[in-house]
Amino acid sequence: MNQSDINDTLMDNDDYYINEVYNGTEAAYIYEHYHKILEVLTWLVVAIGLILMPVAIFAVSSLVKKDNVAPIFVINLLVSDIIQLCAMIIVQIKGVNTLIIAAYMYFVSVSASVGFMLCIALERYLLIVRPLWYRTRRTMKMSLLLCAAVWTLPLFYFLFRMVMFSYNQYCLFFIITGIFLLLLVPLLVFFMVGTLRALSASISVRAEEKHRIVGLLVLVLLIYTLLFLPFIIFLLVDCFIYDYELEFVAYFFLKLNPVADLFLYIFLRKGAVNQVWFCCRKNRTSHQLSSGLNDGDTVTSL
Repeated sequence: MNQSDINDTLMDNDDYYINEVYNGTEAAYIYEHYHKILEVLTWLVVAIGLILMPVAIFAVSSLVKKDNVAPIFVINLLVSDIIQLCAMIIVQIKGVNTLIIAAYMYFVSVSASVGFMLCIALERYLLIVRPLWYRTRRTMKMSLLLCAAVWTLPLFYFLFRMVMFSYNQYCLFFIITGIFLLLLVPLLVFFMVGTLRALSASISVRAEEKHRIVGLLVLVLLIYTLLFLPFIIFLLVDCFIYDYELEFVAYFFLKLNPVADLFLYIFLRKGAVNQVWFCCRKNRTSHQLSSGLNDGDTVTSL
């Protein structure tokens, strides 16, 4: 199993690879330590995800309406996250065959996850910037067709991967993938900036609705830049300079993606943002009151 296969199977549990590459050096101990951290993180993410994902899907499905199709993309995003969790579980079962299956599952699900994040940002952008044009095209059928396209595109991308790997063009494939994923960052920024400009000039959109729209776009951008960007950098530099610390950071944040996607529900449900903001202000006020009482007791004792 070469380096490219190992990268594609999520830092698998092959102890032979560790001993062969580092040959009992201190780096081998560090790599194994990182690997154990990722294993603990994997089971933690799987446990949280398998408990909360079905609940989140059920809650988001209740928000689907004829004139509100954004929850459809979030539901599909959560389904792709569940597939990622299943792939993580399979990775923990040692064996080449299981690792290959997990790699295929993870490849398709992560690709679909990126696609649905892009759909969510695009939907919010069109809703505010092109409301009249989008209102005539925002149908349930169109949304389902778009979801089907997002699930289909990773399969064609997977065929491209097989062709590149058959010619041993591993590095070229990873570089092309990294560049493509990197180009999505300015696209997401464009959606957010365009939406912010349109909202600042809009007087028909309520303040709470503005907060939900902006919050959803900001969260999507944060998830992509914080959790996917380290992996993108790893893909771009791995063929030139292999760094196991960078690999650890890349997979560490990428594994957090399914849990982070759960927070998207907050910005879909009406009133949820205000409730979270109220709870934060309440906790802050309670902390200030308790600090004031403690200061008063200190002065009295003096």
